[in-house]
Amino acid sequence: MSWFTKWSFKNKAAVAIMSLIILVTGVLSYFRLPMEFIPNTDWPIMSVVTVGQGMDSDSMEKQVTNPIEESLRNINGKVNVFSTTGDGFSRVDLHLESSADQKEIKREIEENLTAMQLPETVAKPNIVQLNSSAIPVSYVSVGFEDGITPANIKFAKEELTPYFSDIKGVGGIQTYGTVPAYVSVDLDDKKLAEKQIPLQQVMTVLQGQNISMSVGEKTIDGKTTNVKVVGDADSLEDLKSIQLLPSVALEDVANIEVKQPENNLTRVNGEEGLLYIITKDSKSNLVTISKEVEKVSDTINEEYDHVESSILLSSAQSVENSVHSMIKEVLLGALFATIVIMVFLRNLKSTFITIVSIPLSLGFTLFLLDRSGITLNILTLGGVAVAVGRLVDDSIVVIENIFRKTQTEKFSIGLIIEATKEVGTAITASTLTTVAVFLPMGLLEGSLQDFLLPFALTVTYSLLASLVVAITVVPLMSAAMLKNAKLKEHKPSKRFSAFLTWSLNHKMIVIGFSLLLFAGSVGTYVALPKGSTPTPKADNIYTGIIYPADTPVEVVKENTKKLEDFILEQEGVSGTYLQIGNTEDAIKQGNVSAPTQGVIITTLKEDANQEKFIESLENQKAQYSDATLEVSAQSMMGGQQTAITIDVLGQDVAQLEKVANAVKAEVEDIEGIEEISTNQEDKKTVYSLVVDPSKANAVEVAQQAAVMMNQTPIGAIEVEDQVTTVMLEPVQDVGSEEEMKDVPVATQEGIVPISDIATLEKEEKATSVFHKDGEQYIRVTAAVEPEKLSVISAEMHKRLFGDKETDGIDIPEGVDVLVGGASADQQSDFQNLFMTMLASIGIVFLIMVITFKTVRAPIAILFSLPLAAIGAVLGILISGISVDITAMLGALMLIGIVVTNAIVLIDRVKQNEKTMIIREALVEAATTRMRPIMMTAVATICAMLPLLFKEAESGNLVSASLAIVVIGGLSVATLLTLVVIPVVYEMLHFKKSKKQRLQAKKDVEAYVELKEIV
Repeated sequence: MSWFTKWSFKNKAAVAIMSLIILVTGVLSYFRLPMEFIPNTDWPIMSVVTVGQGMDSDSMEKQVTNPIEESLRNINGKVNVFSTTGDGFSRVDLHLESSADQKEIKREIEENLTAMQLPETVAKPNIVQLNSSAIPVSYVSVGFEDGITPANIKFAKEELTPYFSDIKGVGGIQTYGTVPAYVSVDLDDKKLAEKQIPLQQVMTVLQGQNISMSVGEKTIDGKTTNVKVVGDADSLEDLKSIQLLPSVALEDVANIEVKQPENNLTRVNGEEGLLYIITKDSKSNLVTISKEVEKVSDTINEEYDHVESSILLSSAQSVENSVHSMIKEVLLGALFATIVIMVFLRNLKSTFITIVSIPLSLGFTLFLLDRSGITLNILTLGGVAVAVGRLVDDSIVVIENIFRKTQTEKFSIGLIIEATKEVGTAITASTLTTVAVFLPMGLLEGSLQDFLLPFALTVTYSLLASLVVAITVVPLMSAAMLKNAKLKEHKPSKRFSAFLTWSLNHKMIVIGFSLLLFAGSVGTYVALPKGSTPTPKADNIYTGIIYPADTPVEVVKENTKKLEDFILEQEGVSGTYLQIGNTEDAIKQGNVSAPTQGVIITTLKEDANQEKFIESLENQKAQYSDATLEVSAQSMMGGQQTAITIDVLGQDVAQLEKVANAVKAEVEDIEGIEEISTNQEDKKTVYSLVVDPSKANAVEVAQQAAVMMNQTPIGAIEVEDQVTTVMLEPVQDVGSEEEMKDVPVATQEGIVPISDIATLEKEEKATSVFHKDGEQYIRVTAAVEPEKLSVISAEMHKRLFGDKETDGIDIPEGVDVLVGGASADQQSDFQNLFMTMLASIGIVFLIMVITFKTVRAPIAILFSLPLAAIGAVLGILISGISVDITAMLGALMLIGIVVTNAIVLIDRVKQNEKTMIIREALVEAATTRMRPIMMTAVATICAMLPLLFKEAESGNLVSASLAIVVIGGLSVATLLTLVVIPVVYEMLHFKKSKKQRLQAKKDVEAYVELKEIV
């Protein structure tokens, strides 16, 4: 690499200009890079969501869910198929392999669904492809002076929605609160009977009033023309005046009025309103879009007096806070590293030269990120935060070596080139090994690669840039600034030299002590609790109030609004959004919920006490004893609950319920489980009218019964310039079993009560049906403390499946019990990281073999890894944290960091061996390289210190856990490396070293004898 240094001295002006260009392009790239939470990635899940108004869960399962599952059976890349079927909706989730081609899979699903024949009352299925762009940018509320009317809904769709959809970069808009009003036609039974008008006649007359039907093609006046018949009932007055009989209009036998849907409600800050949930496309800047949304909201308020638009929740603030927080950690880390260098070198000019590598490396990194199409997010900035300490490592080694050589040689450009050359191999190999640790992340596939690759590339770009700076800019600046500098002489430690010599003479003691520590650390790691990822800070508070499926919607509405009033009265509340029921836009995004569930999202002011607010809501549970009240803090990326799932699979539903209840009873008292529930707890009475085929046709009876007991769409008319659906209200108000039996239906024998031709059966059924790969299952969900995840999971397995001492629960033949959720995800994540570590170690070993052209030196260097493990476990013990995925990522980083010190040491040893015996080479190398090794280690440690106090961010892998592992591992590894690695190295060259020492001893004795003779 010395030719790089020589080239830079021959092209000083070019290097200076390039450095300036890098700084400028880095700043420009920073402002140009799209800013968002996490990298753009498609998640390996695809959903098919279908809505069938008025259908019970059993009918939806048989007529919708089962056919859709069957159509997905042969999809390539499928891992599992999960489905949830409830009253009026079906959701089928297709879990895919991470490497699957999602565009091709979506095309296959569309083709399969097109070929299916679903019931007429079922809407067209929506295919939902989940990705990170679905994370909302902004929640915008819109209110009107005169409330939510058909005219205002039309105004919002035609005038207001384009304001937001026209913003460059907006990917989609979900609209809540625009469920249109409908025209209610409520027939009067008594008046119909008095006028002797049968229901079928009314239906026939009404359904033919707004058709447009082609009659055919005719020749008129010598020209070929088309003829069609058009119904002209296009207003409320036209509808009322429709003639059922001569002199009998529809309004004579029915009450006709415009109504709002009863099963849907959207409220913002306690008032009925509209809500826009805005998402971005995959390439745009989230913060920029969010600010544009704010401007548009202000524009709407200025232009329309009767409209009030406001931002209820914006992700821009959260993203900016996250980004600025990470930038602060980077700057603090750089400051701490600078202080460390200043303390060691005690020279301002040398310190300045060293820290120049930080802005130059970061500038080049930002430029490369921009060129690579990678966004500025918490993972890329996290990569910078963990790399900032390493950015000065190469420069420290170079400047320290120049420093040392100037103490014994005359200052010159040749000296600087030679000093850089001496350490060039070491810093190149150490940088490449650190980069190699992250290389396996790039070999991952699918969404996992999309998620981790930006982090790996950020670290790679920054470290490679720092290497180039160290062998070009640092030597040039040293030549210019250190020429007349007075450098304080550094003397190697005689005490350390003596201690190392003692260690080399007592190898078994050193090795034995190290092995004992390593074995203890391994045992401690196994015993340590393994937790889930850190809990992120919340952006809002989710409150769900869930009533049994047989609860009237009015009761749900009343109590949800009552809870909303309570929330608005609390201190620190910034805004609320209430939603009951499903909307068309929400369904397109895969969001469906039970009609008896109310959701309130609350945003709090910055100074509000979140814990106190949640506690006040928890205390309200007694006020809603008939419902389940759920309260949790959540971020813009979702909730925060860590849950273990236990799936009970089989064919016999009664048997599944029995086993699920046994599972719940067995595990619910385990310490650390906060809440436990099953998906089959909510049941509903289902009445079945079993038609006698000898008396009537079941299809005809079902059609008549549906009209008699349910709302029936019969067309559409214009109301206030908006097309409005006309609904025929239930003819028979059924409120009891007897009234149901008395519903009249037409048969060949005439109109008879339905009980004459059908038997009424009654049974209790679950309101939701769940399938896993086509097989029915019941899921028991246990919300657990994140820190105790592995401990709780182990205790669950023991109680459910038994061990050597216990038998576990009784699981009948044909029933399977599977434990998954957070515990399974944790095991999978840990397994993937361990495999990545093994791959990284293999690549690191290969690089070192190529560098040193021998096997024994790399083996000695790899002994630094067990030493790092000792420190990592010690750090975890002292801090009291649980081992989570971020801690394991810190362990992965340690592989690249700690071998750096060993490489710098062994490289000096190999140079010394040209003129010294192995023992002398080891002692000289250790005492000489001790200072740069200590400097780089302490600089990296200090750069990590700000992360110790960093609050967890949603989706961020860089947190206190990672910093603790790196700091602990690097601290212990650095101290032990200077002693253990020389001992191991000499053991690997035991015969040669012993022979050299014996020969050296003989030479000394011969020299003494010769001197005595002389």
